[in-house]
Amino acid sequence: MTQPYRLHYAPDNASLVVRLALESLGLPYETALVDRAARAQKSPTYLALNPGGLIPVLETPDGPIFETAAILLWLADRHAALAPAPDSPDRAGFLKWLFFAANTLHPALRITFYPDQYIGPDTDAQDRLRTHMQAEAAVLVDRVEALAAKAPPWLGDENTTVLDFYIACLLRWAALYPKGQSGCLTLRGRPALLALVTRLEASPAVRAAALAEGLGAAPFSAPQPPAPPEGSAT
Repeated sequence: MTQPYRLHYAPDNASLVVRLALESLGLPYETALVDRAARAQKSPTYLALNPGGLIPVLETPDGPIFETAAILLWLADRHAALAPAPDSPDRAGFLKWLFFAANTLHPALRITFYPDQYIGPDTDAQDRLRTHMQAEAAVLVDRVEALAAKAPPWLGDENTTVLDFYIACLLRWAALYPKGQSGCLTLRGRPALLALVTRLEASPAVRAAALAEGLGAAPFSAPQPPAPPEGSAT
């Protein structure tokens, strides 16, 4: 590596959340495109970094890290920014919702995107599972809307956290994917989350990431399919 960090990424994938954190922290990093069209995430080289074959991986001076929430928390703690400090009274609330995003909301959305990976090749069963999980995801997003309306200092505040970035990306993907079913979950009727993502879009970190991955001028509040300069989102 020529920089302290190397982000293995694909456009508009979970690596986007990590890119946003790196940009916000002002850290030097390089990127390595994972060619999803060629299933490079399942190659022996990539599996040596992440045996789960999922994106992203962040190579660091301490070795490669995978799992999005783990990378985000490691970066925040290493650089003392984008999260409440370990001894802060706000830490517990932040952590439980960070892991809610990673372990509950994100998997619910993933099932709607890739139902075949969970239920097999039966297309009727896939449709039923997708419809069910889209309804479940809407309930989960409403929980986050209720949380954001309470204005905790680690979500939607002027002091951005990695949770802000994670939630914004999840909302983007929920609105855009799976292809052909966009609009199933939007920000209509969710004013606190709309305010959160609109504030983020004014930040240099979001503008830089959006430019790098072809996400447009309003990647969260009015998401459009990506037009990345390299690679593919799916």
